[in-house]
Amino acid sequence: MQNMPMYDAARTPFELNGHLSRFSSSEYVVFPGFCDVHVHFREPGFSYKETIRTGSLAAAHGGYTTVCAMPNLNPVPDSVEHLVQELACIREGAVIQVLPYGAISVGEKGEELADLEGMAASVAAFSDDGHGVQRDSLMRSAMERSRKLGRLIAAHCEDNTLLRGGYIHDGNYARAHGHRGICSESEWGQIARDVKLAAETGCSYHVCHVSTKESVEVIRRAKAEGVDVTCETAPHYLLMDENDLQEDGRFKMNPPLRGREDREALIEGILDGTIDMIATDHAPHAADEKNKGLEKSAFGIVGLETAFPLLYTGLVRKGIVPLEKVIELLTTAPRKRFGIAEEPDSFSIWKLDEQEIIDPSHFLSMGKATPFEGMQVYGVCMATVYGGQTVYQRGDD
Repeated sequence: MQNMPMYDAARTPFELNGHLSRFSSSEYVVFPGFCDVHVHFREPGFSYKETIRTGSLAAAHGGYTTVCAMPNLNPVPDSVEHLVQELACIREGAVIQVLPYGAISVGEKGEELADLEGMAASVAAFSDDGHGVQRDSLMRSAMERSRKLGRLIAAHCEDNTLLRGGYIHDGNYARAHGHRGICSESEWGQIARDVKLAAETGCSYHVCHVSTKESVEVIRRAKAEGVDVTCETAPHYLLMDENDLQEDGRFKMNPPLRGREDREALIEGILDGTIDMIATDHAPHAADEKNKGLEKSAFGIVGLETAFPLLYTGLVRKGIVPLEKVIELLTTAPRKRFGIAEEPDSFSIWKLDEQEIIDPSHFLSMGKATPFEGMQVYGVCMATVYGGQTVYQRGDD
């Protein structure tokens, strides 16, 4: 793969705060710092779920040196006044690069545009993640303004009129177990609307957490037509589907785990370039918010600390996706699309042949809910360096 600095640590003259000798073996591999454009760090407003400090430590544990934090906070970063509160938390708590999103609408309520102009210089992009923008006219206005400002619109696509109280995929599992389902059209229908608006406005448009086969096809077709659109999916959509569901809140996320055909279409989209990057949608909650079963638990799982081992084990080692492709999706692709420069002297060191069991009690995140709990994976992060400083080292956690 072109321009991909992936090195054997024995041949790489990195100074790891004087600990280079510990990693000077061909058993270790060095990757550029991973970049996740979709995380929830919950601060300010919901620090009982996660803080900038704990979220960024979890990211470092997973090999990430840059993340972009979504705006479903309190206060919502919909103005300069509100954004500076989040920026202060980032300055005080982050151990890696944390870039905030600005909201598309005031309070993420979808009624009035946020102060896009005021926030543009300080945010990675604009998003109302957690909510789909329901009004066509508001999304058009947001796209027109963001185009002038040179910022992406990153959209959580969800048509509220099609939800009908659903909380898992509207598929075989929901019908067999008496659950209310979320139909696929609630996602792909709004993507279809948005790519049309993006074509008309010239906006740079990004689709968050793609989960359905129809979404992949809508985006593939839009790209072929020249629309400036990119998208992401998450490890859980690539590695699990509704057949893996259990009656446990750690299997509840939004979008939900879809059908097997959807998962296969997402992998195809990775391989043919329709899907541009992988993001975790790391969404921590308190334990009592996730222990209420599929129906009543909060939406969201954690993912920063397990993403690479899961992808390496489930896709690379099985010969489904090349390692170089996975690294591209985690590093250069998101940085290029979001205009994020790679920080100098920022990388992670991995022992790829070492196995471990995913154990949430070892997570640095305050959130512990993962559907992959108990799974045996390959790939252990030994250290992460950001800006020349060791921000994670195995054995210190």
